Amino acid sequence: MLTHEMTDEQFQQHAISILQRELGPEGLARFLRLYRSGGCNYTEDRQRWLQDITVDQIVAQIQSRQEPR
Repeated sequence: MLTHEMTDEQFQQHAISILQRELGPEGLARFLRLYRSGGCNYTEDRQRWLQDITVDQIVAQIQSRQEPR
């Protein structure tokens, strides 16, 4: 199944299986610990990522994804 056809849960499981294969159990555990530790401020990061994007650009991106391929 292609990743864009997966549900979020299926995609997460797929990604975790790849990480476990590539990093081994200890590496996966370390990655998950770092990834889930919440060491960043999502609100500040989001504001920085979106500071130059207009609502019209967001709508256009959404509409382009809804068009048949």
